[in-house]
Amino acid sequence: MKKIKVFVLSDNPLAPSGVATQTKYMIEGLLKTGRFTFVCFGGAIAHHDYNPISVEGYGDDWVIFPVAGYGTQDQVRSMLQNHKPDMVWIMTDPRFWPWLWEIENEIRSVVPLVYYHVWDNYPYPQFNRQFYMSNDLVATISKVSDDIVATVAPEVRRMRIPHTTNTSIFKKLDETEIKKFRQNNNLAYKKNGEEKFLLFWNNRNARRKQSGTLIWWFNEFLEKVGKENACLIMHTEPKDENGQDLEAIMEVLGLVDGEVLLSTKKMPAEELALLYNVCDCTINISDAEGFGLGTLESLSCETPIIVNMTGGLQEQVTDGDDNWFGIGIQPSSKAIIGSQQVPYIYEDRIAKEDFLEALEMLYNTPKEERMEMGKQGRKHVLNEYGFDQYVRLWDETLTNLHKELGSWSTRKHVSWELVDLNEI
Repeated sequence: MKKIKVFVLSDNPLAPSGVATQTKYMIEGLLKTGRFTFVCFGGAIAHHDYNPISVEGYGDDWVIFPVAGYGTQDQVRSMLQNHKPDMVWIMTDPRFWPWLWEIENEIRSVVPLVYYHVWDNYPYPQFNRQFYMSNDLVATISKVSDDIVATVAPEVRRMRIPHTTNTSIFKKLDETEIKKFRQNNNLAYKKNGEEKFLLFWNNRNARRKQSGTLIWWFNEFLEKVGKENACLIMHTEPKDENGQDLEAIMEVLGLVDGEVLLSTKKMPAEELALLYNVCDCTINISDAEGFGLGTLESLSCETPIIVNMTGGLQEQVTDGDDNWFGIGIQPSSKAIIGSQQVPYIYEDRIAKEDFLEALEMLYNTPKEERMEMGKQGRKHVLNEYGFDQYVRLWDETLTNLHKELGSWSTRKHVSWELVDLNEI
């Protein structure tokens, strides 16, 4: 049986970004079925050379072609003609794809175009309608993005396929292993040997992630509970050009004695899972967040979360039936911001008082209750965002799309229509 060949344009699937991770999960899951092969543009990172790479263990079934940015129209045309894929699959914010949708008539005349859509917030982006209409299927990452596509472009075929995580790696670990990790890393013990209350933040140090705000507010939390009683671990680059100088903020606030710990090295998923397990809570107070992979990984490790009720974060922290797996903070302001590409979108900001109240609430919650909250959070992840479900949805969606719409000689697509001018 001929395998379905998918041409993927996205962040390089082997990179550490959230977009790359979800792309990799999709590819690895479908390769295991034995019914798919993949050729990919490895975008959004710098490359030492631009020779094609066969991913180890997969041979010709998974080949990555390094590109600058996300590629060019001519590179796409070349891939279509030379590799004859059965469909094109793209992912990330639509701002990165207008150049590709400009030639959607060329692409869709021979193969279906599938877009895995990332969008953070309301109001309904009517300016995206032309982009949604340029695809054969729009898959959506969250309930928010699904509602947006359904409202802005109801004619477009869509499927909600929420993000996932590797629950066999991100899981609750043995307490002995957790304690050993603390001891080996001298991680946040009080002088009397008792454990500190540990908070974890795993994000890129970028403006919308509110990294500087978090440190400033955490300092006020320490003033209430005592510097010796809590610690914030931030897994990020403190001097990222897209964010604030976190070390400068720590210095001016006097947080230089282990109150805030910076984790800067890239680490394998197994080590990251240990950090989630060691901590009592994971925080994400971004003012815009399409989904939020760090908090999903945290819940999968049975560690509760504190999040801004925006984007995909709000569907992680609760199942909508009064069951909560941490604390969700309602935005205190919803400012309309924008740019020339994105004329309007809400920026959801939480209030300092609400954040400090959430921290104190979880700080004062007995450990047994926090552990139960985390345990229920993992069940929520398995029920709604399980890896097997993610792969199954992509398998069914892409297989059915290929059967129904075909490719090349079997392609069923009409890009024009006859109109009676007398009826206009």
